[in-house]
Parts: sequence; structure tokens; C-alpha cells
Amino acid sequence: MTKEFTVPPVVFPSGGNPAGGNLNQRRMPTAPFQPPRPSVSSTIPFMSFDIGSAAPSSASFGGSISTSVATGPASFEEEEPLLDELGIHPDQIWQKTKSILNPFRINPVVHKDSDLSGPIFLYLSFCLFQLLAGKIQFGVILGWIVVSSIFLYVVFNMLAGRNGNLDLHTCTSVVGYCMLPVVILSSLSLFLPQGAGVARYVLAGVFVLWATRACTNLMVALADGGEEHRGLIAYACFLIYTLFSLLVIF
Repeated sequence: MTKEFTVPPVVFPSGGNPAGGNLNQRRMPTAPFQPPRPSVSSTIPFMSFDIGSAAPSSASFGGSISTSVATGPASFEEEEPLLDELGIHPDQIWQKTKSILNPFRINPVVHKDSDLSGPIFLYLSFCLFQLLAGKIQFGVILGWIVVSSIFLYVVFNMLAGRNGNLDLHTCTSVVGYCMLPVVILSSLSLFLPQGAGVARYVLAGVFVLWATRACTNLMVALADGGEEHRGLIAYACFLIYTLFSLLVIF
């Protein structure tokens, strides 16, 4: 037993076969929520190019480039040396070091511009001579240098009171440059025999007094309020350089 299904008749629109010309005139549906695409003529404005107006602009652009190039450095010879950019002045370091060599005629004028490049060189030299003697004391020397500079800075400002104008940078520079006698002592101790104990003590005492006198004169000359406390400042400097000389002796 079979069922019969009723099929509705197909009705074409009036005007002929759907395969005819009316099918080409049908508009395709657009996607929902999509704005209509603007035409090309409405989005791209008309742009006009004027060759006469472009010539001066290019000339001015070229002129700006030539001006910037002219203001720059012409060659590498006009640039500052690398040591000057790093704040290292070998002539100034040599003058300060040479002024320490004579403890009776120290020139405090060259030490007014304090720096740390010279003291660092002396500290490294001291560590090198100690290393040649078989003593690895890099950390000990660095720690004692920092403590000694802070100690002398505090002592001087406490003695000078309100009149004291010594800063920590100047104090560190003076203590570092006055380490030159101790550095010379460490270099000479390499040639002394191990059994010469008395000679070592006498030699160390001479170099400690040398460093003490140089540091005291510089501290009093560079800062105010230290002339009346020269003895106490000299005692503090004597303790500092005696401490470093003990590293050389023992």
C-alpha cells in the first residue's frame, strides 16, 4: 500500500523563464548589520601635485640636513680623550703624588680638586705588592680603606665643630694619596730578609711618620677649624697608617 504525496505547483514570476534576463537584474542580499560599502570616488579625495611648490620644500629639507651635518663633529680629533671623559687626569695624579714625596714641603693647592682615580691606583699597587709577598689581602685592604676614611672624616668634623667643612670625598682622596709611603714600604719589604725584624720595624716607623705628617698637613690646610686640633688629627692619622703597616710587617 503506497501513500501519495501532493507536490505544490511551481509558479514562476511573470515575465518569462527564470534563466532569462530578469535573473541578472536580481540584487544579492547583504549580510545583516553590515553597512553599505562606500564608493571609491567618495573615499579617496582628489589629490593635486604642484611641481613648483614641491621644489622649495625639497630645497629646505636639503638645507636642514646640511645644517645638522655641519654642526656635528668634523672628525675624531676634536673629541675629548677617553681618560678625560672618565675623569682620569694623569698629569694631576702625578702632581699630587709628587707633592707627597717631600713631607716637609707639601703643596695643598694641587689637592683642592679631589679625585679617586689616584687613590685607587695606589690601593691596587699596594694589593699587588702584598700579593707578590704571598699575602692575598684585597678584601681586607678595601675594607680598612673605607673604615679609615669614614673614621678620619668623623673625627675631624667632631673636632672642628661648626667650622669644619671637610667632606667625605676630599677625606678619602687625602687618605688615599697619603698611602704612597705605605706602598713604598710594601715594595721595599719584598727585598728585606725574613730574619731582619728590627730593620722592618724601624723602616715601618719611618714610613708611618712620613704618611702621618703628609696627611695631617693636608687635612689642616684643606679644611677649616683643624689648626688648633693638629695633634689629635695627627694621632688619628698615625693609627690609620700604623694599621696598614702591620699588614706589611706581619
